[in-house]
Amino acid sequence: MTNEPAASPTDTPVDVARDVSTPATRGWWARYSSTSPITLTVLALILGVVIGAFIIMVTSAPILDSWRYSFHHLGSIGSTLKLTFDTVAAAYRAMVTGSIIDPTLFFHSISTGQGWDQTLTPISETLTYATPLVIASIGVGIAFQTGIFNIGANGQAILGAIAGTAMASMIHLPMIVHLPLTLIAGILGGAVCGMVPGVLKAYTGAHEVIVTLMFNYVVNAILIYVLTSTALQLPGQSNDISRNFDSTATLNPLFGTKSGLRVSYGIFVAAAVVIFAIWFLKRSSLGFDFRITGANPNAARASGINPKTIVLTVFLVSGGLSGLAGIVQAASTTHYIDGGFLIGSAGIGFTAITIALLGRLQPIGIVWGSLLFAALGVGGRAMQAATGIPLDLATIIQSVVVLFVASPVLITEIFRLRSSAESFQLANKGWGS
Repeated sequence: MTNEPAASPTDTPVDVARDVSTPATRGWWARYSSTSPITLTVLALILGVVIGAFIIMVTSAPILDSWRYSFHHLGSIGSTLKLTFDTVAAAYRAMVTGSIIDPTLFFHSISTGQGWDQTLTPISETLTYATPLVIASIGVGIAFQTGIFNIGANGQAILGAIAGTAMASMIHLPMIVHLPLTLIAGILGGAVCGMVPGVLKAYTGAHEVIVTLMFNYVVNAILIYVLTSTALQLPGQSNDISRNFDSTATLNPLFGTKSGLRVSYGIFVAAAVVIFAIWFLKRSSLGFDFRITGANPNAARASGINPKTIVLTVFLVSGGLSGLAGIVQAASTTHYIDGGFLIGSAGIGFTAITIALLGRLQPIGIVWGSLLFAALGVGGRAMQAATGIPLDLATIIQSVVVLFVASPVLITEIFRLRSSAESFQLANKGWGS
């Protein structure tokens, strides 16, 4: 005997079919047809790719000329469609093979056992670019979960790199001591930089968005000063460039320098940060205080949580992780810093804000968001080199993805998804909460 409800006389055949579907099917469909974070992100990426394809079509001179010709010679429409498809496919093929792996090279390496360095270069570059992004984005995400908007992650990363570079280049110790001290110096540099807006917000009520944003420019000036007027400047050099890291303070390539693969042991530092963030936010009492403060400041204050202590601690943790990202970037790649370090389009601290929101402020989501942005950036450069399509296309796709992820109502209406109050709240939790 079952407890299934009887079909109502007014039910349509479609309604009856829905009623007799299995609970497992209904659960699967409800999960993946609703505005869940996974669904939103995947659909936003699809829309980004589609819009990117449209932009390629309307900005490619050969495609436009072919369509113009086809309007006067309808018999050529087939060749025009083929040219359009081939151009778009070549662009995205170059983006994928340039950021992940080229299947042709992969199968060649498997069959011959040779050429693995060239085969693994794309994924190596993506991981190299994603490593500091993961660390900085988690630092930003922890602050955002507490309701504090740390827009100064880029300045904190720069100051962390300055402190770490001083430790790595001006002090000489065995690697077992030197490398950890270099990373700790980066953390302390970022934490000190974060403490300035933290103190101002906690004790004067200054708005952290304005203070952290403007403090980025202060740190940029500090960077130029220390690289031109202090002992950190490379001896005998008049340009704004630092001393080189000692070999005992670098994060060496994971597969050795001869391999040509740049992915370094910094990836393990990023993995440790992810594990720390998961434990901190889910298991520690301080992380619980952070989340409670972000969810309901009034309730947190009523339960005895000191808001000033929370503000100061948040900026210490967030700034420290951003500083760690800065020194990991320098210790993994250049092994020195210059006047353009993390300034302009290379500012990982600003990208980290976007990735933190894209990842719903959750460590695992941030990892996937960092990998996505790294792949688009690395693949965009490969696409430009292979097809001549500007790198700006990758930026457009990134922007479209973030736009739709931040606007779940648009995704819901475009794909006619089921409404989900919980996912809508998660998608919009942030600036106004």
